[in-house]
Amino acid sequence: MNIKKSMYLFAGASMFSGGLFAQTVAVSTPHTSLVIEASVGGELKQLYYGSKLTDGELENITASGNAALPVYPVYGMNCQSETALAVKHDDGNMSLQMEVVKVESDKDASSTLTTVYLKDKVYPFYVNVCYRAYQDVDVIETWTEITHNEKNPVILNQFASAYLPIRRGNVWLSSLYGSWANEGRLLQEPLEPGMKVIKNKDGVRNSHTAHAEVMFSLDGKPQENTGNVIGAALCYTGNYKLRIDTDDSEYHHFFAGINEENSAYKLEKEEVFRTPVLAFTYSKEGLSGASRNFHRWGREYRLANGDVPRKILLNSWEGVYFNITQEGMDQMMADIAAMGGELFVMDDGWFGDKYSRDTDNSSLGDWTVNKKKLPEGIEGLLRDAKKNGVEFGLWIEPEMTNTKSELYEKHPDWIVNALGREPVTGRGGTQLVLDLGNPEVQDFVFGVVDNLMTKYPELDYIKWDANMGIMSHGSTYQTKDNQSHLYIDYHRGFEKVCQRIRAKYPKLTIQACASGGGRANYGYLPYFDEFWVSDNTDALQRVYMQWGTSYFFPAIAMASHISAAPNHQTFRSIPLKYRIDVAMSGRLGMEIQPKNMTDEEKDLCRKAIADYKTIRPVVQFGDIYRLMSPYDKLGVASLMYVSPEKDKAAFYWWKMETFVNQHLPRVKMAGLDAGKVYRVHELNRIDNEPLSFEGKTFTGAYLMDNGLEIPYTHRVDYHKQNDYASRVLYLEEVK
Repeated sequence: MNIKKSMYLFAGASMFSGGLFAQTVAVSTPHTSLVIEASVGGELKQLYYGSKLTDGELENITASGNAALPVYPVYGMNCQSETALAVKHDDGNMSLQMEVVKVESDKDASSTLTTVYLKDKVYPFYVNVCYRAYQDVDVIETWTEITHNEKNPVILNQFASAYLPIRRGNVWLSSLYGSWANEGRLLQEPLEPGMKVIKNKDGVRNSHTAHAEVMFSLDGKPQENTGNVIGAALCYTGNYKLRIDTDDSEYHHFFAGINEENSAYKLEKEEVFRTPVLAFTYSKEGLSGASRNFHRWGREYRLANGDVPRKILLNSWEGVYFNITQEGMDQMMADIAAMGGELFVMDDGWFGDKYSRDTDNSSLGDWTVNKKKLPEGIEGLLRDAKKNGVEFGLWIEPEMTNTKSELYEKHPDWIVNALGREPVTGRGGTQLVLDLGNPEVQDFVFGVVDNLMTKYPELDYIKWDANMGIMSHGSTYQTKDNQSHLYIDYHRGFEKVCQRIRAKYPKLTIQACASGGGRANYGYLPYFDEFWVSDNTDALQRVYMQWGTSYFFPAIAMASHISAAPNHQTFRSIPLKYRIDVAMSGRLGMEIQPKNMTDEEKDLCRKAIADYKTIRPVVQFGDIYRLMSPYDKLGVASLMYVSPEKDKAAFYWWKMETFVNQHLPRVKMAGLDAGKVYRVHELNRIDNEPLSFEGKTFTGAYLMDNGLEIPYTHRVDYHKQNDYASRVLYLEEVK
């Protein structure tokens, strides 16, 4: 039951016209406080964000010396400063002056929603600044709702979701960058005077080259498990822009929101423009502490089916690519079942009637089974999956078409393209993006999933891909005056489709794939159960990519697969043991042709899958503690997951380089209960003899103070020796 009231929940209330008015408002989570000044008739200002304040501290916060900075800076009356909102009224006036009208509060079982209502002093122009504070996780969501009652449309030229001032000092920024097959790379740098901009303009995929998530280490060079950290994640599926302006004041000014470039928005009278959520957190336990906050919030409130264990799967892509056959799929299903897997996913190449999908240059949009490849259709595959004791899923790319397709022949006006110009194509020289701003296209894309699920209700899993960005700006659906709405309306349409799918198929597992890791963002994850971290399955490079990705996203959402050697992207030959140990640190799967594996390799995978089932609850629902970063170039990378009850843990150790007479640091563990006693057991063992500490017990205090001495090499037969080494240890409390 929601409880709504005008909110006078504040420290230091003041009398006004015989009644109370909201002056200082505390937006709180279990361990953090955000304090704003919301005096009626005044400007909305932020006073504090950090560790949770006591009642006494709240009463005195205005006397602490903290600067009172605008919560939502607007353009026009302070033109030299960066702003969150800039508009053009119908009369040409480009200024705003927003004042507080009232504050309201809504409460439900898990969160408190605080809404501050603002109005321009002259124009009937309104902004609601909203905060949702979760009462069981230390995350606050904020966004704005913009509307007006002016006679004619108002042009929104800039419309950030939020602004957060960060006190200058020795502040470092951690952010993610990359490219196709090299996503989620970690960059850490001190914030210096000037402007730092992180942005995306792809139009469809938004996390290949940069991420809409950042962390600020407030007291020096970032540390994983110590130090004060603010983390922020913009939850949006489209183009975004993050700005950090370090001007001549005492603050770094952080803005996050939709990228306004070529996206001026014509806001009609009484229309509400809702900006994307910016989620932020504060931790005194370093970068990993901020990650743990995001992971708990993500699993509980943002990720589709975040409380459901993910299945161990085999995907057909790197095994057969487009060479789909009925017999081949049956063989792969039998192989993954024999190794203990639970799901088989048939990737690209299964569809196309008039145009057979044999390469990447045709057939998208023609979602009919290719009977030459699959004479018994999906029905036959579902029968074979049942026979083999596994679930079945398949690949689609519903937002796209090709010039060589029946769909494009019927609906050439459905694509995104500059008006009056020849289409600019992408993948395969023929790929095109469908215009999801068009309701007809939305119905079609929804129908791709709905038709498959209606015809084949036993389908357990959908891999939803998106292999092209918007290349040319134009929409035949939009009016000539609204062409700048293209990017925003594309993603509004995308969300509408996803909402319809989830309303009808809430338990269907759907993976967000977009040329690999192009859709790793919390804007997508309410509709997707997981994402494909990267098309690059090379285990050594995956350590770096999955490390960065783990800053914001939990292991349950990070698809990580065992693939072949030599690797298909880097051509590096990495031992199977190492490939397994890396894949087991995320949502475990396989991306390989099992019939090309030896019996010994299959047996190692079978044992690994059994071991993963043991630690799956800890990995997918536990708390992450990153211990030694690969980016520190110390020769080792290590992390661990600890159950919420601290009775179980999974510890990972990967050697990153090999030199003769090298000296590697000993890794101390973290997150355990100092007073508990843990028994150590190695998983995926290949050594001829067990480790010296196999089966032995140690206190949590000892493991966190000292760690365990990990051998630099594996003790195996001479012909099996190589330059890689990795370990996975399972710790279980001895009661």
